[in-house]
Amino acid sequence: MLNASNLSLFLISTFILAITPGPDTLYVVSRSVGQGRNAGLASALGVFVGNMGHTLAAAIGLSAVLMTSALAFMVVKYAGAAYLIYLGVRAILNGDRPSPTQNLQKVNLWKAFAQGVLTNLLNPKAALFFLAFVPQFVDPSRGSVALQSIVLGSIIAISSSAYLMGLAAVIDSVRSRISIRSSWKTLQSKLTGSLFIALGLRLAVAEQK
Repeated sequence: MLNASNLSLFLISTFILAITPGPDTLYVVSRSVGQGRNAGLASALGVFVGNMGHTLAAAIGLSAVLMTSALAFMVVKYAGAAYLIYLGVRAILNGDRPSPTQNLQKVNLWKAFAQGVLTNLLNPKAALFFLAFVPQFVDPSRGSVALQSIVLGSIIAISSSAYLMGLAAVIDSVRSRISIRSSWKTLQSKLTGSLFIALGLRLAVAEQK
């Protein structure tokens, strides 16, 4: 695996990447603001699974398709953008409806997890990132390239999700101090929906590089 120097550089780079705001951060923040800590944690776990999917794809070369095929990149990009905008519009429209019962809360956590997975997997730039970043720290002379890629990608996925979980907890601690009234719930829904739509539009204009 990596020598001490390259490992230190990789860990520092991974930490900086984890705390840099991006689509995953925006998604978890949206969920945490709109639905609380548990939804934020579920979303962060979904992002972790998505990142592991990108890690495995990069390890076996599937991400190269997105880098070389403009059509494949556009299909994934617009599918992801449409999905996020759909979530945003639905959140805004649901803001004026009565609050869901507690029986629906567990279902929403599963939805938050699944949507976290899809939001991450349907971001072609995330796939390109893993393919471009991880190989820089892979040394063929030190063993299986695929295994090294999986280990390094797993470190990125774990550190990123750990940061996002901490962020969800911090947001929830602030959120819990605000009285939950009908008007506040409506504002939360609109804020969450607007963030999703903004994330979708941002993804829609992303360029293949």
